Amino acid sequence: MDSYILALDQGTTSSRAILFDQLGQVRAVAQKEFSQYYPQPGWVEHDPVEIWSTQAGVAVEVLTRAGINGRQVSAIGITNQRETTVVWDRQTGQPIYPAIVWQDRRTAEWCDRLRQDAGDLIQQKTGLLPDAYFSATKIRWILDHVPGARQRAQAGELAFGTIDSWLIWNFTRGSVHATDVTNASRTMLFNIHTRQWDPELLALFEIPETILPRVWPSSGVIAETSGDVLKHPVPLAGLAGDQQAALFGQMCTEPGMVKNTYGTGCFVVMQTGTQAITSRNRLLTTIAWEVNGQISYALEGSIFIGGAVVQWLRDGLQLIRSSSEVEALARQVTDTEGVYVVPAFTGLGAPHWNPHARATIVGITRGSNRAHLARAALESIAYQTYDVVKAMEADTGLTITEMRVDGGASANNLLMQFQADILGTDVVRPAIIETTALGAAYLAGLGVGYWKDMETIRLQWQESIRFRPEKPNEWRLAKLKGWNRALEALRCWAATDSY
Repeated sequence: MDSYILALDQGTTSSRAILFDQLGQVRAVAQKEFSQYYPQPGWVEHDPVEIWSTQAGVAVEVLTRAGINGRQVSAIGITNQRETTVVWDRQTGQPIYPAIVWQDRRTAEWCDRLRQDAGDLIQQKTGLLPDAYFSATKIRWILDHVPGARQRAQAGELAFGTIDSWLIWNFTRGSVHATDVTNASRTMLFNIHTRQWDPELLALFEIPETILPRVWPSSGVIAETSGDVLKHPVPLAGLAGDQQAALFGQMCTEPGMVKNTYGTGCFVVMQTGTQAITSRNRLLTTIAWEVNGQISYALEGSIFIGGAVVQWLRDGLQLIRSSSEVEALARQVTDTEGVYVVPAFTGLGAPHWNPHARATIVGITRGSNRAHLARAALESIAYQTYDVVKAMEADTGLTITEMRVDGGASANNLLMQFQADILGTDVVRPAIIETTALGAAYLAGLGVGYWKDMETIRLQWQESIRFRPEKPNEWRLAKLKGWNRALEALRCWAATDSY
């Protein structure tokens, strides 16, 4: 029988399952969205049980669509929304509180104080800048606000995990509590140099080590599924946070190679090899992966609102009925005519890191219409990416010659061409844009010998279309001047103490 690799891509808004063959080609896809909860302004939550049920459901569905059974799955690779935090009861397997999502800002004020008191220490050990984005303050909030949680955690009754850990726990019926180095490196508790949970950081955040998972490499067999879902035990052999998985799926395996994933947020990641570069420009240093005992590091710029700005046009303003309509609407005008959108709905991410910023629209005139707004919203994604790329170049001294792209919004040709024009750099879309899932599949396949080695999978990566810069430098500088003015307007609005 033919065999396949099953990639589980647990994202911020949906759970997906994709089946890959030995050539790295997609054989079947299943996807299901799940609920988003916003109990207070700046708060974002998920139901962990719904996440598990949707992910297990699509895992079964994709095999049915492909007409195969669990015996034909050589391994499972898991990739996941990072930083999102779940704490559950080890005995019952039930969460004690909803999952606090990476976008959640409830601990922003505490992180402001952390930056002053322990910012250098945290960056030195973890490569991260103190921010509500990461898991540590979310864990601390749950332990402090759920009655009895702290005492139960200290007694060893509770478990913490990012979504990968939560899925593994459920796939193994509670017998395995695990994560990998990429997800651990996003908690603000993991020392990326020693590759251990850091006692000093655990003390700082008042988090008992008893709740933490065991940390594994990104590739290699961690456990087998229990058989309850797929009816046959299957090795869980690949594990990586979504952005690291996308970097691997894009085959950015050499220092200086860059990818950008255009999902709910945007995530620009540069591979830096075996060197953990400390950013001088407020980027994050993170572990890219651990394969065959070799650690690779990366620089990352996290943009909180990417494709989510299109969802806002659809759901909030109701300018479009579906996200796919945005490109046609934006093409109704050739220019925004001075309209800029800064989509800081939950603060500004890298390289600005302003948690108090809120979305701003500037430059509207009586002649502005919904097409101008749609085009400005799309362009905002490219401008934010530009800011991150330039910070990366400054940190590394490298000039980026191309940027590989993936994620849902990378299918938008208008956005990709504008991205190339504003960067002054080639933007390359691969033949298979499911690179996040593909990266998880590659890690799992390498872990069980499904693929022989890195060179085998490197040869599978293929370019689909290359967007080359078409605009002159004068145009680029004028556009960027307007963007920077819009950012300045936003800073004034966010600095409420000044008024």
